[in-house]
Amino acid sequence: MNKGMKLFLVVLLGLALAIGVVGCGGAKKEEAKTTFDKIKEEGKLVVGCSADYKPFEYPNEDGKIVGFDVEFMKAVGEELGLEVEFTDTAFDGLIPSLKSKKFDVIASAMTITDKRAKTVDFSQPYFNAGQVIAVKEGSNDVKKPEDLAGKVVGVQLGTTGDLKASEIEDIKKVKRYQKITQAFIELRNERIDAVVNDLPVTAAYIMDNPDVKIIGKPFTEENYGIAMRKGDDELEKKINKTIKKLKENGTYDELYNKWFK
Repeated sequence: MNKGMKLFLVVLLGLALAIGVVGCGGAKKEEAKTTFDKIKEEGKLVVGCSADYKPFEYPNEDGKIVGFDVEFMKAVGEELGLEVEFTDTAFDGLIPSLKSKKFDVIASAMTITDKRAKTVDFSQPYFNAGQVIAVKEGSNDVKKPEDLAGKVVGVQLGTTGDLKASEIEDIKKVKRYQKITQAFIELRNERIDAVVNDLPVTAAYIMDNPDVKIIGKPFTEENYGIAMRKGDDELEKKINKTIKKLKENGTYDELYNKWFK
């Protein structure tokens, strides 16, 4: 092999190594990007939901997904400068689909539980879906649980509402029904004074029966959170910061009052 050929091979080898280094560097940079970096580049936050839980997420007459979670996530996206897109998925498929990267987060009235927290990370709670008091529209003498003293209160047999109502002191009577709709019918017919039941179901009932109203906010806690993949720490920080801001600037209260008052 002559010197010219050796020099050519040395130059060729050096070029190959240089290309390899550049390629590896590009791959490393790509690997270093966080989920939030990629979301910002695309300008879009993809949200998984199960659109069958009125009033949080459900299809309207035109088939468009609407609800509290939808408007809340749009407000989050606006604060982050992102378009928000929703992907409808069966509830039991939400976490597996999140983990396989079919969407970026889950916002679907998902209760924060220890079991779920083993497989996904949750934002700070954004909604308390605990027990609320419902009364007939026009009734103004019940403002808080203590005001149920001397009242007849309807609950669904064996539920958390049954348990919590039974713990309130001096209630005249707790009437138990097999179905919560029976309690609401009794309330509307003025056979009982109030109903204690979980907020989401009560709010859904009121959307179709505006002669019933919710008093105040939940007096027990069952918190919903936005779910993210494990390790998406920057995304979690951004969302938590945004939730805090929306609660402080009044946006959250506006949405809450729209859907649950």
